Amino acid sequence: MNLYLIVFSSEINKKEQVYENHKELFVELEKYFTLYLVNYQDADSIPSHEYKMAFISSGGVEAKVVSNFSIFPYPITLLADGLNNSLAAALEIAAWVQSKDMKVRIIHGPVPEMVKQVLLHHQAFAARRSLKGKRIGVIGTPSSWLVSSHVNYLLASKRWGVTYLDIPLDNVYNHYQHITDDEVGVEASVFANRAKACQDATPEDLLKAMRLYKAVKKVCEEEHLDAITLACFAILQDLGITGCLTLSLLNDEGIPAGCESDLQSIMSLLMIRELIGQPGFMANPTFVNSRQNEILLSHCCIPTKMTDDFIIRNHFESNSGIAIQGLLHEGDITLFKCGGECLDEYFVSSGYLKENTNLMAACRTQVKIKLQKDVNYFLQSPLGNHHILIKGDYTEVIQEFMQQNRCKVRE
Repeated sequence: MNLYLIVFSSEINKKEQVYENHKELFVELEKYFTLYLVNYQDADSIPSHEYKMAFISSGGVEAKVVSNFSIFPYPITLLADGLNNSLAAALEIAAWVQSKDMKVRIIHGPVPEMVKQVLLHHQAFAARRSLKGKRIGVIGTPSSWLVSSHVNYLLASKRWGVTYLDIPLDNVYNHYQHITDDEVGVEASVFANRAKACQDATPEDLLKAMRLYKAVKKVCEEEHLDAITLACFAILQDLGITGCLTLSLLNDEGIPAGCESDLQSIMSLLMIRELIGQPGFMANPTFVNSRQNEILLSHCCIPTKMTDDFIIRNHFESNSGIAIQGLLHEGDITLFKCGGECLDEYFVSSGYLKENTNLMAACRTQVKIKLQKDVNYFLQSPLGNHHILIKGDYTEVIQEFMQQNRCKVRE
C-alpha cells in the first residue's frame, strides 16, 4: 500500500529535516505503507488514483495550506502529530475550512492511535476505489411494496461509480429451461448433506432451486455482474420456485445478492463486501422492543457462511419451495443500511446477537438483537424496511467510509 503525504513545512524547517523531525510517526506508518513525502508544490506529480493526505509538519503553514486546499482529496483530512506546533496550525486551517462550509478532519493523538486512524481511513478509501466500475444486476423489477427503496441510477453512478443494469427475468428463465436435474443433482446432494436437517421441503424443490441458482449464475457470468438483486416473488409466481437458495449460495461465493430487487439493500451488501470482505444478512425488522432496546430480524435467506448450522425449510410466505433457517451464535454484530434515492443516507449501529428464535409468524432465519443505538430509530425515522446484519463490530470503519463519502447519518 502506498501513502503519499503532501507536506507543508515552514521555511524554518528544512525539507530534509521533515523525516527526522517526525520519525516516530513515519516509522510506524512504514510498517503498513510505502511512504512518500511530497512537498506541496510537487503534489501534481502524485498519480490521481493513489492514496494521499495533507501532512502538517509545523506551524506557520496556514497560509500555504489555504492557498492550496484544492489539491487535497475531499473531505479534507489533515495529519498532524503536534510536533513543531503542527497541531496549532491544523486547528487554524480546520477552522478556515469549516468557515467555507466544507468538511475537514484532523488525525492526531498518540502515534499508535494516529496509525490506527490512518489505516481505517485507507480502508475506506480503498473500498470506495474498488466500488468504481462495479455492475449491479437488477433481475426483474423491484417488488411493489418497496415504495421507499428506489435509487436514481444516474445519481448513484455519479456518487459511487457503480452501474445498475436492468435485466429481464426471461434471461434467467431461458437458462433454467435448459438445465436438467441431472446437471445439479450432485450439488443438491452436497448442499443437503451440509444441512443440520431438512424440514418442510422436498428433494424436487431442492433440485428446482439448484437449477435456478445455476441459471442466475449464468446470467451473472454473461453480463459480468459484481452483484445482483432478484425479483424473487415474480419468479415464485412464474415458476413456483423460491430464490432463497440462489441468493444464499451466491453470497457464499462472494457475489453480493439480495432479494425483492431491493435497489438500496443490494448497494449496502456490495459496500460491506468491498469494505470488510464479508457477506451480510438482508433482513426484515420484525418486532421492536423499545423497553429492552431489542429488535427481532428475520428473513428466509441467509449466506450459509454466516451460520453455525442451517436447516433447509420451505418459504414462510408461500409455504413452498426452499428457504434457509440459519442458526447463528451469540456475539457482536453490526446493523447497517445505506438508503435514500441518491444513496446518500445511512444507519449504522453495533449490537449483540442474543438468541435465535423460531416463531411461527415470521421468516425462517430469526435473530434477536440487543442494539447499541436507540431502536426507536426504526419506529421514528427508518431508512425503509430491509437492513443488513454483519457478524462482528465494524461500526468504526463503516462510519469512516460513509463520512468520507459525504453521507448523512440517520439516528
